[in-house]
Amino acid sequence: PLLLVLVRMKVDMNQRASKVMNPLVMTIVHRMIRKTSKRPTSSPVDRGIREGYRSGLEVQVAHQLESLGVAVKYEDKDSKIPYQVEESRTYTPDFILPNGIIIETKGRFVTADRKKHKLVREQHPEKDIRFVFSNSRTKISKTSTTTYGMGCAKLGFKYADKLIPLAWLKETKDES
Repeated sequence: PLLLVLVRMKVDMNQRASKVMNPLVMTIVHRMIRKTSKRPTSSPVDRGIREGYRSGLEVQVAHQLESLGVAVKYEDKDSKIPYQVEESRTYTPDFILPNGIIIETKGRFVTADRKKHKLVREQHPEKDIRFVFSNSRTKISKTSTTTYGMGCAKLGFKYADKLIPLAWLKETKDES
């Protein structure tokens, strides 16, 4: 019954109740209403992540490839590329296009990722690795003026925002 009264009060809360109610009580009311309201069903991104993708951007790129009729192999176990740090490791590309171009999707391009891809580039210069960022204009840190795109260019990687450029899909193995 108390919840029902509080929910009814919510209607007027922003107008009258907020003037007379204790802020702590208002916070409790908001939390109780939020907990009892129905949550929306999961989004396509949530479903994609449950299917093995690690981010919404990877889901988006997979859907783009599917819609263009390109067979999608996400982090294919047979496409692991070995590289050395102090110990031996492997890098599994997010996507490999039919023309051999390797696509790595990134929302964040943290220092560890930049170091890893620099090592992979040095140890496998024959591999054409390209990046698709959520936003290539994002700064690599709060204090830096360098963006993700600038970091890619410095390391010799091509990059794009949001989706794979169709030109990359149309390249032949000799061009890539």
